[in-house]
Amino acid sequence: MAQDLSGKVAAITGAASGIGLECARAMLAAGARVVLVDRAGQALRDVCAELGPRSIPLVIDLMKPSDVAGMMPRILETAGQLDIFHANAGAYVGGDVLDGDPDAWDRMLNLNINAVFRSVHAVLPHMVERKSGDIIVTSSIAGLVPVVWEPIYTASKHAVQAFVHTVRRQVAKHGLRVGAVAPGPVVTALISDWPQEKLDEELAAGGLMQPAEVAEAVLFMLTRPRNVTIRDLVILPQSNDL
Repeated sequence: MAQDLSGKVAAITGAASGIGLECARAMLAAGARVVLVDRAGQALRDVCAELGPRSIPLVIDLMKPSDVAGMMPRILETAGQLDIFHANAGAYVGGDVLDGDPDAWDRMLNLNINAVFRSVHAVLPHMVERKSGDIIVTSSIAGLVPVVWEPIYTASKHAVQAFVHTVRRQVAKHGLRVGAVAPGPVVTALISDWPQEKLDEELAAGGLMQPAEVAEAVLFMLTRPRNVTIRDLVILPQSNDL
């Protein structure tokens, strides 16, 4: 099946780097216009200059409810419509709860949960009115399998999974599709706190994926026939035993 998104408009959060940026590249290559949403203004402008005129930078701080509330009007002002929304932005905190920093947990939980819920809520009225649309949320294998060394992150992604599948059933009657892409470890800034030795070891063992591989999975989800919903797409490195 052709992976063609010609005539579509997509918006991707956390799009200045990592999975979000690679998803933007993939959707642009498939013919879409893409609104890249991130709080890093200069990084957005730099990547959009590289990606070309069908990429549109939109500086939004997802941790600010007022910014999220203003996101959809700004998307419509610059792009005219929205067919695909990819709630991708997220953060990572691992380690033992005993040694954890609850303030760091709060920041991660606000981005991974509240910002996702608010941003999806912001785009739904437009899609429901048009009776068409795709919403993809970047989840994690940790949302399906409790990962013992990252309990707070795992809890955040379990919340995302619950949200995705209840909203999916609520809005299916309006012609909308909602799904989650759930990757294992990916080489992004989220694992920047890994010791270099651990990173090198996992890369050599095939225990990490590249963001472009997740982007290919997202493009697959978006280009199925409209009567088909990919509810969850789990993508793991070959050596992962989860």
